[in-house]
Amino acid sequence: MTTEKCILSWLPPLHDGGGKIEYYIIQRRETSRLTWTNVATDLQVNRYKVTKLLKGNEYIFRVMAVNKYGVGEPLESEPAVATNPYVPSDPPQAPEVSAITKDSMVVCWGHPEHNGGSSINTYIIERRDKTGLRWVKCNKRTVTDLRFKVSGLTPGHEYEYRILAENAAGLSAPSPSSPFYKACDTIFQPGPPGNPRVLDTTKSSITIAWNKPVYDGGSDITGYIVETCLPEEDEWTIVTPMAGLTATSFTITNLIENQEYKINISALNCEGVGEPASLPGSPKAEDRLLPPEIELDSDLRKVVNIRACSTLRLFVPIKGRPAPEVRWSRETGEPLDKASIEITSSFTTLVIENVNRFDGGKYMLTVENSSGTKTAFVNVRVLDTPDAPQNLTIKEITKDSASLIWDPPVIDGGSRIRHYIVEKRESTRKAYSIVNTSCPKTSCRIGDLQEGSLYFFRILAENEYGVGLPVETTEAIKISERPLPPGKVSLKEVTGNSVTLSWEKPDHDGGSRITGYIVEMQGKNSEKWTQVMTVKVTEAVVVGLTQGEEYSFRISATNEKGTSDPRPLSVPVVAMDVVIAPAFKLLFSTFSVLAGDDLKIDVPYVAQPKATVTWQKDGIALKETTRVNSEVAERHLYLVIKEATRDDVGKYTIKLTNLAGEATADINVIVLDKPGPPTGPIKIEEVTADSVTLSWQPPELEIKNTDFTTTLSVKEAIRVDGGQYTLLLKNVGGEKSVVVNVKVLDRPGPPDGPISIYGVTSEKCSIAWKTPLHDGGAEVSHYIVERRETSRLVWTVVESKVQTLNLKITKLLPGNEYIFRVIPVNKYGIGEPLESDPVIAANPFVPPDAPSNVEVSNITKDSMVITWERPTNDGGNAIAGYIVEKRDKEGVRWARCNKRVVSELRFRVTGLLENRSYEFRVSAENAAGVGKPSPPTVYFKAVDQVFKPGPPNNPKVIDVSRASVVLHWGKPIYDGGCEIQSYIVEACEVTSEEWMMCTPPSGITETRFEVKKLLEKHEYKFRICAINKVGVGETADVPGSIILEDKLEAPDIDLDADLRKMITVRAGGSLRLFVPIRGRPTPEVKWGKAEGEINEAAQIDITSSFTSLIIENVNRFDSGKYNLTLENASGTKSAFISVRVLDTPDAPANFRVKEITKNSVTLTWEPPLLDVKSLDTVITNLVQGGEYNFRVIAVNDKGKSDPRLLANPVVAKDLAIQPTVRTKLSTYNVQVGQDLKIEARISGHPKPTITWTKDGSVLKQTTRVNVADTAHHTTLTIKDATREDGGMYNIAVANVLGQAEATVEIIILEKPGT
Repeated sequence: MTTEKCILSWLPPLHDGGGKIEYYIIQRRETSRLTWTNVATDLQVNRYKVTKLLKGNEYIFRVMAVNKYGVGEPLESEPAVATNPYVPSDPPQAPEVSAITKDSMVVCWGHPEHNGGSSINTYIIERRDKTGLRWVKCNKRTVTDLRFKVSGLTPGHEYEYRILAENAAGLSAPSPSSPFYKACDTIFQPGPPGNPRVLDTTKSSITIAWNKPVYDGGSDITGYIVETCLPEEDEWTIVTPMAGLTATSFTITNLIENQEYKINISALNCEGVGEPASLPGSPKAEDRLLPPEIELDSDLRKVVNIRACSTLRLFVPIKGRPAPEVRWSRETGEPLDKASIEITSSFTTLVIENVNRFDGGKYMLTVENSSGTKTAFVNVRVLDTPDAPQNLTIKEITKDSASLIWDPPVIDGGSRIRHYIVEKRESTRKAYSIVNTSCPKTSCRIGDLQEGSLYFFRILAENEYGVGLPVETTEAIKISERPLPPGKVSLKEVTGNSVTLSWEKPDHDGGSRITGYIVEMQGKNSEKWTQVMTVKVTEAVVVGLTQGEEYSFRISATNEKGTSDPRPLSVPVVAMDVVIAPAFKLLFSTFSVLAGDDLKIDVPYVAQPKATVTWQKDGIALKETTRVNSEVAERHLYLVIKEATRDDVGKYTIKLTNLAGEATADINVIVLDKPGPPTGPIKIEEVTADSVTLSWQPPELEIKNTDFTTTLSVKEAIRVDGGQYTLLLKNVGGEKSVVVNVKVLDRPGPPDGPISIYGVTSEKCSIAWKTPLHDGGAEVSHYIVERRETSRLVWTVVESKVQTLNLKITKLLPGNEYIFRVIPVNKYGIGEPLESDPVIAANPFVPPDAPSNVEVSNITKDSMVITWERPTNDGGNAIAGYIVEKRDKEGVRWARCNKRVVSELRFRVTGLLENRSYEFRVSAENAAGVGKPSPPTVYFKAVDQVFKPGPPNNPKVIDVSRASVVLHWGKPIYDGGCEIQSYIVEACEVTSEEWMMCTPPSGITETRFEVKKLLEKHEYKFRICAINKVGVGETADVPGSIILEDKLEAPDIDLDADLRKMITVRAGGSLRLFVPIRGRPTPEVKWGKAEGEINEAAQIDITSSFTSLIIENVNRFDSGKYNLTLENASGTKSAFISVRVLDTPDAPANFRVKEITKNSVTLTWEPPLLDVKSLDTVITNLVQGGEYNFRVIAVNDKGKSDPRLLANPVVAKDLAIQPTVRTKLSTYNVQVGQDLKIEARISGHPKPTITWTKDGSVLKQTTRVNVADTAHHTTLTIKDATREDGGMYNIAVANVLGQAEATVEIIILEKPGT
């Protein structure tokens, strides 16, 4: 009952009227009235909360049950007044104040003696300044503890406190006030230093260390005192200076070898010497052997990135006793010639200056002493241009292209390879030309190559730092391919054991000379081709055949690039002797030749076996001389007449004879010469006084006319006799003309000139000509091109079969003068030549002019940047690159600076000697060679140029209070070329233009500064500048203006990623939790543990910026969730850290016997808190009557737990337990038509029998009423209950030890009674 509500409850009617209670009706009335008011009219439960009561009024309530037969009789309550059962609590007990500082106090108080009947919801803490009148509330949030830290106090002021308690009835009266307490830091002697420990021992010294005391007494620790004492004595000796040490470690010297000592450490503050902390045990002064250790910091565990030309410094602390031997090495085994290595007993350094790409890789550090060996490695990546690509090979070559493949460089320069540069160079040239500037793959096809030429190729990789070293082919690559198949294959001769084959050369040799031909043979019933021979000529005799067998043949051509496809003989050949009668295959029977020229007559014939040959001239055997002779070939006869004369004219007869017969053929030879004399004798026909008539016979050429015919005879016609002849006939009746075209079949005339020469360089040129005006009556089949130097008389054949009217001529000697001639050829022979004008083999371009405006910039102690402008004249050919040269002022020779081609107008010269002076010049290079160098620059000294530094980077405000500002900035992007020495901070009020220096005049070295003693609520601007040895640099303004006022900041916890995961620590190790924190005012820090208390040995450090928790020698009980809570006036922040200690498990719990038989025991237990699975087991093969003890040990992968013993010994015998039976209720109610389930729990060993009875008779089970038994339960189920199911039910259980019974009553509910 309260002032506004109350709760009613009641029991169901004793008589339900035989019907189910459907709902209840609740009514109320005030005792001052007679009218009842409905509160609830359809209530299904027997409990109800009545609301909206009037405070102080007296009420009566009544309840009526309703079933299907109507509303039952009401039940009225006693009168009740609507008032609260509680009042405001008593005031809390008087507060006490502790933990006083200059700006905070901790207030504690006791519970009120009486809470007024309601629990305390919160406490109100109030304070009053001694100089003020008003009480000020201190807590903004609910406080349920009996302790509160009041912060934000004014230093030096005095405060009193009082507490009020609040419950549901309201606030209590305030507690008695506390005395006044002054807000100031209280100073005491410090506590003992934390975690004293031995770091090292020798035969005459002991090195110890400790942590700061958890409690500093309210004052800064000024030093520490270390004392020693022999174990058997009580006299302590101070071994540190009396003023104490400031460090937290100390080496005690001059000790006796193998002597044990007791050691104490005490902290000092302004109040004096604090409580001592004893070093555990009695350390002994003895040499300690320590295996070597390498302490790589986190940066060295990652990949160390360094730019090329920088200095690599690897500093590695090492440990070990005796001092270990130190060895540095490269994983690849390369010597460390460039490295400067320093080794001490505590560290080692490796320094490599001016690193390049080859200095990247894994550096191995090995330390070794008599106690062991330790190895670590540091990965170094040099950011440089890449190394040369690997394994450059030629994948494929065609007549005009080459395909290259290669592997990426082993050293990529610390940056991804962007692309590759592909270049080519003809073997006759020195300069490379670029084919592809951005090849994305490790393969490239280079086209437009000249067939038969030799080329070098090279590949360069490029990354973000530039173009790397090249890899090039070791030998010149000839651009050629496999030849085409040979031409037509012919069968020349067949015998019973041999075949003679001939064939034509391939139409194309693939750009490389044919080195031979492969002859292959295949038998008729074989599928395999067999190589018979390799020949270098176009004819082969295959011997060793079987007479009568059928064979197929094929020919393949080879060159240096491979073997062509084969060309087969068109039909198979049967090896058998062939007999052919001699026969001639003459195309012409008359042959003509100019007098003085050579004549070779070709007479084709066939004969098998070989025939004998006989030559006759004009019926007389031919007399052969050195000028006239005959030749016999396999299928041809030749008559050769050199420098023909008129005597060679006549009829030549050839006779062939063999076993099959003979054949004869006649050939007429005509020698074309100037006409002979008229045919004589000269006759004198008529003589007069002044004349004489002579007559003679006409010469061989004559015209004969008759009445009806005319004949023109030209004997021994030559080429010029060809042309158009006109026959004119005249008589009195008129005239008639007829045109006759005469073609003289002869060798062709010279080509139509002149010869055109173009494309002249120092090594090649091209010529062109026109077809001859007189082709000799036959088509010109080809041309012969020859050349000679003007200083010589001998002609050299350039090309013997030119099918076109132009030709590119190569392999000329630079500077030589040449004449070329072209000779046409038709089927009648070689024609007359056409000569060209002399031409000199010289390039049409010259080396370029010198570059201009060579300038030097970006000078450092070891490098300079050279820039220049292009030459005004490139010599007629594109500039291929530039050559940069330097000369030391103390030297004489010019030295080239660039190893690779420089195509840009800028180059950085490196490797200069500091304080040396250098001059530079630049030359341009094109296809004609290197041009003249530019005029040398003035001398420049290799020193680092120094300027004033740039402005500091990103200045910003990181904290503001009412009297100070904390600024932070980064180093200047540009330091002026020398080290930044310090920084100056200046401030200026917004209302003033006068800047004041906040730092010392010499500046500060840090990049953070707190500007103090500023005026509260004033607005300031700030600026920062850097100082180097040149002077003060440009200032950097802090953005905006800053108003000085206290900044409230809610607490925050910066858990790093590792602490957000599960922290795993091995047992015996150290748990160190370091957590950065923030908040203003400085938050109060609380460490806690979710399950249990934090280890008493835990050391907790708390500062304004971080807190740490350290537990040495952890065990399984230190596992769990550690809670960290921060609180200040601006709020609260919590976080947790999960810690798992890898240790053996705890002992299992609740170890007991589950079952005993005569030969086995079943044991059961609960698992330990950590990491086990099995919970019970059966132990068999026991001896009946024997007495046994048992224990259980939990095991995980870290080891075994302590054992858990069974409380009492066990006797192995069959267990006998007297039966029992019990039910949850003794009476069960069920409405008609509803289901009912009664469950009874049974026990006993051996298992008891179960019997159900109803009203003294055995229960009859049906589909509606049935009983189900299990090992430990028996269940009665009644479906759709009827009135007959009501009554008394008995459950009887029995075994060999006895029996037990339980009785339940079932009531069937119908309509309620009154």
